[in-house]
Amino acid sequence: MCGSCGCSGQEDANTATGRGDARGRADRASDDATSDRVISLELDLLAKNDALAAANRRRLLAQRTLGLNLMSSPGAGKTTLLVATIEALVDRLPIGVVEGDQATNNDAARIRATGVSAIQVNTGQGCHLDARMIARALDHRIAPADGILFVENVGNLVCPAAFDLGEAARVVVVSVTEGEDKPLKYPGMFAVADLVLVTKCDLLPHLRFDVDALVANARRARPDVEVLTVGAQTGAGIDAWRAWIERARARLRDGSPRPGRARAAADVVEEG
Repeated sequence: MCGSCGCSGQEDANTATGRGDARGRADRASDDATSDRVISLELDLLAKNDALAAANRRRLLAQRTLGLNLMSSPGAGKTTLLVATIEALVDRLPIGVVEGDQATNNDAARIRATGVSAIQVNTGQGCHLDARMIARALDHRIAPADGILFVENVGNLVCPAAFDLGEAARVVVVSVTEGEDKPLKYPGMFAVADLVLVTKCDLLPHLRFDVDALVANARRARPDVEVLTVGAQTGAGIDAWRAWIERARARLRDGSPRPGRARAAADVVEEG
């Protein structure tokens, strides 16, 4: 994991060793001061990211490009869904894609095979994309005017939620193989979702999965979130997903604001 979002913090050494003497208390005081500095640095980093994200958003708005940030856990089916989405839209409007992974060019190669331009961003040990990475991709003219820029974020249901990329909307992808309680385990991610896409629905006849329960759990994190079910292999639900994209493009053209973010994840936990 990366150090930029605070996810690489180590367990408190005093707690781990059980030290309770004066030396331990002094060490804990030092650790508290260090923790304060780390928090300050992280807030500064997020502020800088938000400023870059705002610049990215202005660039996309200026050329009427709809930016969509797709986030999920690894293996939820983002790339397969994206290929099916491109096939449904490519004859109607221009599309560009930014692919985020820690390593390999595999996903970008799959996207390019559809005839659409894609830039692969490898984050190494990093667990999310950030606004600086997207700005560099925009410098390479990956975002088509009057079209769509899809950003497939690194597979992770924690850190990407904290980093604005300059997108018009955030789409959280969750598959029917992951369990209905995913929004309860990762409320911070679902709280920032503008849309939840439930993928691999063609597998439902073979699984014990309650779609209504997942929808209810997602709406505990964000009460007004829209939820769509799709099956990329069969094409089920792709028309509804395409219609959602068209509505998002219409809002962009009309200058409608992006839906506001939901309550903090802590509020969701208290309700449970």
